[in-house]
Amino acid sequence: MKKKILSLVLMLSMILSLTLLTAGCSAPATTAKADTPKAAEALWNAGSTRDKIVVISDIHLGIDDRYTETLHNIPFLIDFLKRLQSTKDVRELVIAGDFLDEWFLPVYYPVYTDQKKFYKDVIANNQDVIDELNKVIDSGIKLVYVIGNHDITLEAEVLQQAIPKIVQISDAKGLGTYYTGDKNEIVIEHGHRYDIFSAPDTVSNAELCGNDDTILPAGYFYARYAATWVLEGRPVVEKNLPVVTNVPDKTNVDQYGAYIYYALLKDISKRMTPKEALDEKIFNMRISGFNDSYTYLDFYPAQQKDGTISAPVLFKNIQRTWDERQKINNVKVKSTFIEAVSGAINWNYYFTQAKVQYLENPNEKVEIVVFGHTHVPTCKQTESGSYYINSGTWIDHNVDYPDAPRTFVVITTGEKDIVTLNSFMEDGTIKDISNIVNK
Repeated sequence: MKKKILSLVLMLSMILSLTLLTAGCSAPATTAKADTPKAAEALWNAGSTRDKIVVISDIHLGIDDRYTETLHNIPFLIDFLKRLQSTKDVRELVIAGDFLDEWFLPVYYPVYTDQKKFYKDVIANNQDVIDELNKVIDSGIKLVYVIGNHDITLEAEVLQQAIPKIVQISDAKGLGTYYTGDKNEIVIEHGHRYDIFSAPDTVSNAELCGNDDTILPAGYFYARYAATWVLEGRPVVEKNLPVVTNVPDKTNVDQYGAYIYYALLKDISKRMTPKEALDEKIFNMRISGFNDSYTYLDFYPAQQKDGTISAPVLFKNIQRTWDERQKINNVKVKSTFIEAVSGAINWNYYFTQAKVQYLENPNEKVEIVVFGHTHVPTCKQTESGSYYINSGTWIDHNVDYPDAPRTFVVITTGEKDIVTLNSFMEDGTIKDISNIVNK
């Protein structure tokens, strides 16, 4: 149960491997171990052809070391990047989202209005990582960034200024899909496009704020709330939350969807209990189209006077905006609101989306899908022999897979692509976790 609770928090701070067409995941070339990081030995015994694509995601670099989920692992990330520079058969390094973090902040973090400055300060706080990424490019490796939800508001020019030769992928505001491989048979995206809490949302609060710049989804607010609770030491505080007593019939899709949304947030809100009062205006929002202060109850679903279920202020009737959000966000095959809400705490939902959007989509010729976002390293094979891989995370404490830290994907391109899911160990060695992460 404890693991499930922390998984919910991570979901809200989100949100706080294989031979293709064969039966399983296979290991990369033999691992090489360096005596010290200065030796910068290769990650493995590299071949003479640059035929490998490395994918990492969910680094979550913070603006302040007090407010960051990745501190212990930063030296190991730098070691990894140094070794990568010496691995001469690597063609690309793809960072699949959540590189810089604007979400893991407590509600008492000082109010800011300049998001460009915010991200520049995150970069400055992690300049040693930025320096190594520039060196990765100088070593002959193409560096690609696909945006995630925790840096959904990051403007391309800010990252380009820090890493001039980085390639940034965008197909919609706050989203990117990267096709790569010898024949574009690989697709890489963060995965938040399909997440009701994390997908860009310029629809739900447009009328309230008088603009369509309100890209931040509900997950942003819950992430700030979750971060507050974590940083306060996970206190247990009784909360008098509104209770919905009338469960709508399932045939009433609109209201049943609203009820499912309410039920999920009720469960989370009873477990995640920071000290701040429910009616206290703790969300002082002066960014992304917002210019007001809000309470927790402003976006908590409740039974309204007319009998309908909805949040009173923020994300009002959110179940009615999901279809339009998917259209704006270039979702290839739409899901229902109920599917998306139910999938928020079921990591197999993203495997389903990988299949629906790409692997089983007749308009796509994709054989390998790589997502990040969930922090759950995954290697799954479809009946047709294609694969869904989740690159996991580099945060310090991954409660879902504590024995699989600092995970990354290696894809060796060729007539039959070979993919592995790996963990970078503290001694510089690599552990193949392809066949164990889903057991």
